[in-house]
Amino acid sequence: MRVFVAVGVLGALGAAGFTMVGQAVDALASGSGDTWYASYVDATLTPEYHFEDPGDNPASQVVLGFVVADATGACSPSWGTHFTLDEAATKLDLDRRVARVRQRSADVIVSFGGAINNELALRCTDTNDLVQAYSKVIDRYDLTTVDFDIEATALQDEAANTRRAAAVAQLQDEARKAGRELAVWVTLPVTPDGMPASAVAVVDSMLAAKVDLAGVNIMTMDYGASRGSYNMIDATTRALQATWRQVDASYRRAGLPLAASDVWKKIGATPMIGQNDAPEERFTLEDAQRLARFATERGLGRVSMWSANRDGPCGAQWDSRLVSNTCSGVPQEAGEFAQTFAGFKGKAMASATARTVADTTPPVADNPATSPYPVWRTQRVYEAGSKVVWHGNVYEAKWWTQGNLPDEPVVNVWDTAWRYIGPVLPTDKPRPSSEVMPADLLAWSADTVYQQGDKVLYNGAGYEAKWWTRGDKPNDDPDRPWDTPWQA
Repeated sequence: MRVFVAVGVLGALGAAGFTMVGQAVDALASGSGDTWYASYVDATLTPEYHFEDPGDNPASQVVLGFVVADATGACSPSWGTHFTLDEAATKLDLDRRVARVRQRSADVIVSFGGAINNELALRCTDTNDLVQAYSKVIDRYDLTTVDFDIEATALQDEAANTRRAAAVAQLQDEARKAGRELAVWVTLPVTPDGMPASAVAVVDSMLAAKVDLAGVNIMTMDYGASRGSYNMIDATTRALQATWRQVDASYRRAGLPLAASDVWKKIGATPMIGQNDAPEERFTLEDAQRLARFATERGLGRVSMWSANRDGPCGAQWDSRLVSNTCSGVPQEAGEFAQTFAGFKGKAMASATARTVADTTPPVADNPATSPYPVWRTQRVYEAGSKVVWHGNVYEAKWWTQGNLPDEPVVNVWDTAWRYIGPVLPTDKPRPSSEVMPADLLAWSADTVYQQGDKVLYNGAGYEAKWWTRGDKPNDDPDRPWDTPWQA
């Protein structure tokens, strides 16, 4: 995670109990489907955070970070370069603590990488050696779900990304031959405009290697200058919408087009709760509630947070302008962020058995008579701010555009004139404008003379004459669409 650069490893909250944040928060995640929640925890910090204790961590899952190459830079897994796997078993009692989590029908996910130290693919230059390094961790902790936090220098290393993808594909194949499954998530940086091209390339490399990705988890934090005038939750929802488009495009490029709802299941969000590294960025409890609501509405696959260690108040003596690794820096009771997301009851391991299958359903046939916005048309000119419906989704023009497909599978979101807003909802109704006219209006006739302002029905859609016309079909799209006498 990017925050590691600033704060290093994390502290523990101690044995502070969790408090409920009210029925309103509980209701946010009700009916949240298969969305799963697990907070990140640093396994190496002293004092320890007792993730194994339900009094400290009542969630049914936890993400432990971070496994990296050892301190010598060798192709050998370690916990944060501080402990080998054997040393972690004795000095941290990590094996026993993981076993205790499993005793209460909870689960442990291990994350490889992070913003500091070397992810194993950077130091294991042979794919088979990399497979063995990953296997040591997976076998030791009997993992069904793994997370790869790829950022900083690892994000830019194309050779390492290719090795990692090949190794993960081999691990999944070996697991299946042994009658098991392995869910794989990649955690990547994001801005309100989407993931950088280098992050999309990580997704593409995994899919090209035939890895069955469980999902793409974006770090909705530390936006810096990219946040512009957006507040934290608006920046986060925009980032998620932009990521949806990028993930959708990646799967289509890989020959695995997914249904819109299935794309959302492939996306996760991990905010940095409370004070972020940027002094002006604070992710509040209200922001968390709104993220939980968004996750429920869209059907996100996963919600995490950075981190359980920080889920508590800092106290009156703490300078709120500083980032703490043991408290959030915003007003809260101990554990309130966790309780905000506690309604998500999905299981990470369930995504291991959910094989990704291409959606062969024909694209949604958009109906102008029932769409909340005009259906996109090839020859029509759209100004900035115009909204359209295309293949069951709503898009908004970012600038003047004509002929650019709203769902073109681009890598960078800024390469398209359209911003993805979300799906057409069952509760949507036609907009109260000339797009759809009252049923008692007369149908267009080729023999009738129409004056400016006259309105007609044509193929279920409404049109208004811009000037005198006769015989011009309302849905004709000549080479110069501004010359057509009809406005939808």
